[in-house]
Amino acid sequence: MAKIMLVDDEMTMVQMVSEYLRAEGHEVFPYSNGPSALEGLEKEQPEIVITDLYLDKTRAHGLEILSKARQLHPPSIVIMITGFGSIETAVEAMKKGAFDYLEKPFKLDELKLCIQRALSYNEAISENIYLRKQLKKKYQFSQIIGNSSRMQQVFRMIERIANTDSTILILGESGTGKELAAKALHFNSRRQFAPFVPINCAALPENLLESELFGHRKGAFTGAITDKKGLFQEADGGTIFLDEIGSMPPPLQSRILRVLQEKEVRRVGDNTPIYVNVRVIAATNEPLEKKMKEGTFREDLYYRLNVIALDLPNLKERRDDIPLLISHFLKSKMNPSVGRSFRITKTAMDVLSSDYDWPGNVRELENAVERACALCDEGLIKVTDLPPSLTGNLSVKSNEPEYTGSKEIPEEAIYNLQSNELVEGENKSVGNAMGGNEGLKPIKTFLREQEISYLNKVLATCGGEKEKAAQILGVSLATLYRKLSEED
Repeated sequence: MAKIMLVDDEMTMVQMVSEYLRAEGHEVFPYSNGPSALEGLEKEQPEIVITDLYLDKTRAHGLEILSKARQLHPPSIVIMITGFGSIETAVEAMKKGAFDYLEKPFKLDELKLCIQRALSYNEAISENIYLRKQLKKKYQFSQIIGNSSRMQQVFRMIERIANTDSTILILGESGTGKELAAKALHFNSRRQFAPFVPINCAALPENLLESELFGHRKGAFTGAITDKKGLFQEADGGTIFLDEIGSMPPPLQSRILRVLQEKEVRRVGDNTPIYVNVRVIAATNEPLEKKMKEGTFREDLYYRLNVIALDLPNLKERRDDIPLLISHFLKSKMNPSVGRSFRITKTAMDVLSSDYDWPGNVRELENAVERACALCDEGLIKVTDLPPSLTGNLSVKSNEPEYTGSKEIPEEAIYNLQSNELVEGENKSVGNAMGGNEGLKPIKTFLREQEISYLNKVLATCGGEKEKAAQILGVSLATLYRKLSEED
């Protein structure tokens, strides 16, 4: 089913073809002249335009319609028809972007087949655009930062379950990276080239959530002016991520249960089941066992979702990862084109790594770093740039111990994010000490080059087998991926 604009100056032909296309389930916008059709293109935004080439028998209005239709976003697919067919006009129309060319008189079955080919072509183009966008931001393990033992357990679990079709339930507090984990599962599976479709079940009211998930038929409710695909259909062949599943209303829970059991969906206002091949990953920050006891979450759905549980630790359980996370966030905010980079004092790092509970977890840490980047002077983050919730009543005195960690360190001592070492004095950073000497480079750059050289040497020795290389290097596979992704 598609939105089709039909343009022809023969009213009998327009009426006959319009009735036929509507009987096929298409939405048809008929026009009898070129100027009105040109005005209607922007308004209707049709998927397919079927237009006569010579609308007034003297001017090729159809070529104007073709040109404007191809300029729409997204462009319409144009099928040209004419009673004055010739090789020359067909070639000209095809050169200007027409999808196909039919000569009058044509059979309705020929037109039907042409429309089916056009829709298949349009779907392939849309899928190709989607895949290109997704591949640009493809989520590998390098997007999940952590070297702590708890995170290593998470990485090992993701590696083991990513390429299965089992339903996954991701558990974790808000801000622990549940969607990142879901994307890592999808983009490291055999479904990686199919859609990954996320939806927050708590973000929409029940009636809208039902329509979003399962789609609806035209006229199913007020405002349903066209048929709509649901997200389960959009995710066909790929993965759907149901975030905050614990907030889903009970009536919809039963429908989700049916999808998991029968692998089929029914659109709102439609009794015909539609088969879908979708992997379901759900996530919750609420204890579903408690909601089951309260009667707000179905027990049978819980056991359908909880085939494999992936438990993400909160930030206070993985404090060793805080310096690594901060380094990652600062690196992501650097702008080499304007010479904008960031450093952080050891005292500020100690405050960030202190006994604060981080109720917002990694998301709260990222926000704290972003705030500090916006407030700091000359790219150096100090304690005074951190949120008040972290610093409390600490008195800030330049060049004096400001925070007591393992030892007292002056505020101006700079924490080296690359080597986890201390560089005494703000003006003694390697970059500033370099001056204009040619041929020299910062120690961080030199060490990074040496590391990359050694990583590539080990990989070459292992014949490119990353798992074997990771074992030799004594790091996790996720860490190896992250280090290789930083090579550029």
